[in-house]
Amino acid sequence: MHTAVLTDRERAAVQAYLRLLHTVRAALDGPPGGARPVVVPPAVLAEAERALSDAGLSGNEEQFFRLLHDWCPPA
Repeated sequence: MHTAVLTDRERAAVQAYLRLLHTVRAALDGPPGGARPVVVPPAVLAEAERALSDAGLSGNEEQFFRLLHDWCPPA
């Protein structure tokens, strides 16, 4: 298995993306029949966007998702 060595900024971008993903999943997996939020909290989205920008990954989804896959391979 290939192990990626991420920079601090790349790691922050991956972690922010995973927090965003978990937030969306939690909202969509809410209680049956329960009210679900329409939007992701602005702070969560802003954190992910800022982290991607700081890591130089804005607009480069292919590179970002390669880093994400290498750092968190599917189970």
